[in-house]
Amino acid sequence: MGHGSHKPPVDRGAAPLRGRLGSYRSADEPEELTMRDTAVTPGGDRIRWVELPGQEPARVYVHGLGATSPAYFAQAAAHPLLTGRRSLLVDLLGHGISDRPTDFDYRLESHADALAAALTYAGVTGAELVAHSMGGSVAVVLASRHPRLVSRLVLVDANLDPVTPVSGAPGSGGIAALSEPDFLAGGWQHIRDLAGPHWWSTMRLTGLEALHRSAVHLTRGTTPTMRELLLELSIPRTFLYPAADGSPAGADALSEAGVRVVPVPDCGHNIMLDQPDAFARETAAALSAHG
Repeated sequence: MGHGSHKPPVDRGAAPLRGRLGSYRSADEPEELTMRDTAVTPGGDRIRWVELPGQEPARVYVHGLGATSPAYFAQAAAHPLLTGRRSLLVDLLGHGISDRPTDFDYRLESHADALAAALTYAGVTGAELVAHSMGGSVAVVLASRHPRLVSRLVLVDANLDPVTPVSGAPGSGGIAALSEPDFLAGGWQHIRDLAGPHWWSTMRLTGLEALHRSAVHLTRGTTPTMRELLLELSIPRTFLYPAADGSPAGADALSEAGVRVVPVPDCGHNIMLDQPDAFARETAAALSAHG
């Protein structure tokens, strides 16, 4: 819930979480994880993230709508092609282990500013962002509004354009087709059924207001649009998409603007979960590419 006019609580630092991450770390290579948090709103609402130690610059993983970064990106962050870098698996406000304020608007710009506050607290500059779906939209806005925080973008089937809400559709379009009162009064149950057990396992951790408002503002997009912001960025950018979906809209313009547009075979929207080795390979290539 929101904290009204309460003063932000004092930052508590990091709590150690010891154990294996993913399936790639051997028993004789223990890795200490930390769960960290900081207040990111005037009311003291906190973003939390799981952090792995490693070399700078930091790598920041950002999840999509109704998801959580540790669940969606832990295997990728521990993959031999991607490990060794300081990595922050961040849960956006309203999602996962982060707070779920009801007085936050959950616009893409607001998500980006809250994420910027968390990264600034963590001492992150020039980070490599690996961001999925709505998280990719937030990452583009972050790079545009807070350029010192971002040095590279790897967008994983990210939303770049506004969409028209459609009643009964899965995902953001179906959620946004409902009014907030109707969604809170029980419409979320239909969304739960459409989402299925895998997505719902993390979506259920999202505050209902956060889920609805995030979906509404994702479908509305930004002005300029996320695509226009992406085209204007000068940092290295890569867009990964499922090959089965065909070339994404505007792929030629993205390529002409210097964005690497890369198909990944035999996967759906959740590329990092469906094809973890191919995802790690293409992400590693994107993070080492010049320009």
